[in-house]
Amino acid sequence: MAKVAITVNGAENGNVFPSFIVGSSAIASGDELVLFFTPGGAPSMVKGVIEKMEGKGMPNLLELYEGVQALGAKIWVCELALDAKDLKKEDFREGVEIVGATTFINEIKDATITFSF
Repeated sequence: MAKVAITVNGAENGNVFPSFIVGSSAIASGDELVLFFTPGGAPSMVKGVIEKMEGKGMPNLLELYEGVQALGAKIWVCELALDAKDLKKEDFREGVEIVGATTFINEIKDATITFSF
C-alpha cells in the first residue's frame, strides 16, 4: 500500500476535480490518501461549495468527496487559510481538519506518490 499526498493550491475546477479524481482512484486502490488544501484551495472545502462545482464530462464532486472520506482519506486545510481567507473552522465541511503545514509535512514524509494541483 502506497501513501499518496495531494496538495490543492486553488479552489477552481482545474485544481479541485483532478485532486479528487486522482485521490479517489488512489484510495479505492487501497492506498492511503492525504489531501492538503493550501489557503488558495481552502475555499473549495467550505460547506456548499463543491455542490456547485460542475465540469463537462466530470464526475459528481460531492460523491467523490464523500467516497474518499468514507474510505478514510485525511482531508486537511492549512490553518493559514483561516486568516488569509477570512474563514472560520465551522465554515468547513464535515470531515475537514484544520492543520498546520508542519503537520502535513510530517505526515507525508513517507509518501511514495505526490501530486500538486
